[in-house]
Amino acid sequence: MPKYVVIKDFKDLQDNNHIYRVGDKYPRKGRPKKERIEELLGNENRIGEPLIAEVDEKEGGE
Repeated sequence: MPKYVVIKDFKDLQDNNHIYRVGDKYPRKGRPKKERIEELLGNENRIGEPLIAEVDEKEGGE
């Protein structure tokens, strides 16, 4: 399963208004829906720009 990191601070209206800060893991708990990940990876969200990025799990582990 891919991992994601926050690249721009935002308040997640679908997660009890939880504030995510740059560098936080997304999501903080559970498994997000594919549609929600796509929304946050792209610019089809209320802020209009990507808010998370996929993390390469190989980075730093070798």
